[in-house]
Amino acid sequence: MTTVPDVSAASITPVVVRLKLSLLRNGLRQSGGRRAAYVASVVVALLVAALQLLGLIALRGNAHAAAVSLPLVAVLALGWAVMPLFFPSGDETLDPTRLVMLPLRPQPLVRALLVASLVGVGPLFTLCLLTGSVISVAHGATAWVTAVVGVVLALLVCVALARAVAAANIRLLSSRKGRDLAVLSGLVVAVGAQLVNFGAQRLGSSGGLSALDPAADVLRWVPPASAIGAVDSASEGSYGSAVVQLALCGAALAGLLALWSRHLTRLMTSPDGSTLQAAEPAARERGSSGLGRLLPAGRTGTVMERSLRYVWRDPKTKAAWVTSLAIGLIVPVFNALQGTGSAYFACFAAGMLGIQMYNQFGQDTSAFWIVAMTISSTRDAYVELRGRALALLLITLPYATLVTVLTTALLGAWRQLPEVLGLSFALLGAMLATGAWSSARFPYSIPQEGYKNVAPGQAGLAWIAIFGGMVSAALLSAPVIALTIWLNVSADGDRWSWLLLPLGALYGALITLLGLRLAAPRTARRLPEILAAVSKG
Repeated sequence: MTTVPDVSAASITPVVVRLKLSLLRNGLRQSGGRRAAYVASVVVALLVAALQLLGLIALRGNAHAAAVSLPLVAVLALGWAVMPLFFPSGDETLDPTRLVMLPLRPQPLVRALLVASLVGVGPLFTLCLLTGSVISVAHGATAWVTAVVGVVLALLVCVALARAVAAANIRLLSSRKGRDLAVLSGLVVAVGAQLVNFGAQRLGSSGGLSALDPAADVLRWVPPASAIGAVDSASEGSYGSAVVQLALCGAALAGLLALWSRHLTRLMTSPDGSTLQAAEPAARERGSSGLGRLLPAGRTGTVMERSLRYVWRDPKTKAAWVTSLAIGLIVPVFNALQGTGSAYFACFAAGMLGIQMYNQFGQDTSAFWIVAMTISSTRDAYVELRGRALALLLITLPYATLVTVLTTALLGAWRQLPEVLGLSFALLGAMLATGAWSSARFPYSIPQEGYKNVAPGQAGLAWIAIFGGMVSAALLSAPVIALTIWLNVSADGDRWSWLLLPLGALYGALITLLGLRLAAPRTARRLPEILAAVSKG
């Protein structure tokens, strides 16, 4: 009788690590541009980490060093929990659904995936911040010994938290039934990020780091910040508290690993109901909806309706839209309510929704081949891009107007309403123009399976495409920005500021048309490359 050998964690771990490195290497081999984008994103991340490390080291000896380090580690852990779900990630080894056919046990697989998760820029960035945090509060030999243990525990808790949350949400993000909960999660992330932002603003207005002391007193007992709290306690001679705080962090790690193992077992032994075709009544009419009948006839209306259906039905697209809508409203309105905002913050609404124009073809994933078959000329490509831009405008224009009116009303700055609206429309037009061009020049895949938002090896390309396009949009908006500044400093500027509304709207429309015209021939020429890029996932 032949028995299946038990594969131990020692044999799995190096295989999974090599698999991750191979996937990354093979993804970067596809093009020189992709390698350059990845290297640039790594350099930026490491530069930010180095600056954070130096800033934390500079706090050493400050009476409120722990008040900064503890909230920083807590926010870092929160980022680990939500970033893999809603932001680009290119790690195929962290999707356990791809390993369900292999004879692997959950416990060895958890340990192997945990080690593989420590390989990458994210863990290195986290290690830099954790190292800087313990350096800022460690004093004495006992504290330094505690710091070594604390950094390891905190890093493992962050990684295990990300993997446990990701494993718990893999079916959610790939399921049509779970799309509303995914949207709610995106909204929570958006609100949480802004609360951190407003907390930082309130800290700046309070005049000192002492305002963080109450939060730090609580967070020193919350893992993984409790690991840094243990170092601070050991520095002050409270060895009992340090032991308890390290124990809390260790217990949190054990709990997360157990939760992760449980979700892995469920994923690898339970059928995926989201892959089964839902039985729908044959008599259901699949004609155009009421909104579809209101859209233009021909290809333009068809493209608009398809894009709007993606926004409503696709979980990832819907989550991205709701997150952008929430942040675009929260930033100007919350600042206005605090009395620290400006009417120009309302432009944030147009900017957040303008991002949705980037990677238009990647949103179609492998289904883009159907669209590609209908594009045989530059004219076809232009109409396709125009329909997608009009669908975005159908939501963005009234939304940006509403946010601008609400912000100016809260601030009582009605005089600035025309110029802020004009500036928002110009910025939106610039982002539509650069988004159309970027969609043709830097397409990337958005895998529908799992929790990833970009295919392996394309994460750097995605970030460069989005942020490069945003910088270009800001440069294209420079004429309207310069005119706004000139009218505000001019003695007679108040008499003519209302002209910024029609001028901004006209400029935004013209720059959008120009961007679509320039992107159309590139789209028609690069259809095979675009199809290959967006079908990667």
